[in-house]
Amino acid sequence: MNRYLLATVFTASSFISTSLMAADVSFPHLETTGMGEIVTSPDMAVFSVQVSEIRKSAKDAKTAVDKVIAAFNKRLEEEGVARIDIESTNITLRPEYQYKKDSKPELIGYRANRNVNVTVRDLAKLNSYLDGALGDGINSITNIKLKVSDESKFIEQARQAAILDAKEKAASLAKGFGESVDGVWRITYRNSSPRPMLMRSMEMDSSANIESTYQDAKIIIRDEVDVVFRLED
Repeated sequence: MNRYLLATVFTASSFISTSLMAADVSFPHLETTGMGEIVTSPDMAVFSVQVSEIRKSAKDAKTAVDKVIAAFNKRLEEEGVARIDIESTNITLRPEYQYKKDSKPELIGYRANRNVNVTVRDLAKLNSYLDGALGDGINSITNIKLKVSDESKFIEQARQAAILDAKEKAASLAKGFGESVDGVWRITYRNSSPRPMLMRSMEMDSSANIESTYQDAKIIIRDEVDVVFRLED
C-alpha cells in the first residue's frame, strides 16, 4: 500500500504556494523552500547628478549645461575616476512659459537638463566627489546607490545557503515523520535579489551626513529555491 506524505514549508517572502509544484506528483514526496541570505558591506557606489539651466535661448541653455558637465567630468578624471565610469545622458531642451490669468502663456526662455552617472570604485572617495560637485555647478544629486564589487561571489554563497537550507528542512521533516528522503524530484529556482541600500535624493545644499550613512550600510543578498524531494517507498 502506497504511502503519501506532502509537507510544505512556507516562508514570509513566498508569494506562490509551493504545493502547486507537486500537484501532479503521484509518489510519496515532500516540498521545502530553501532560503539563503548573505550580509556584506558595500565597497563601491553609483551616484547620479543633474544639471538644469534656463536661458533666453536654447543654444545658451545648452552651452551653460555643457560647461558645467565638462568641469564636473574633468575634475572627476583628475581625481582618479576612469572615463568609462562617467556616463553622461543626452541633453534635453524644453521651452519655459510663464502663465498669467486671462492672458496667453509668455515664453521666458529654454531649460536644458542633463544627468551624469558616476561609478565610484573606491568608496572612501565618494564624499570628495560629492563635495566637489557643488563647486562645479551641479544642481542636485538624484540618488546614491551603494554596491559590492564582487556581487556574483555573494550571490553564489546565498544560493548555496538556500540549497543547504532546503536539504536540511527536508531531512528534518522526513525524520520527524519517520520517513527517509530518496533524492530530488524537482527544483524550482527563484532569482537572487541583491538589496543595496538606496540613499534618498538630496539637494546639494543639504546638511545630511552622507559619510555616516554609507559607512554603516549593509547589503543583503538573498536567494530562494523550491525543491520537491522524493520519499522512500
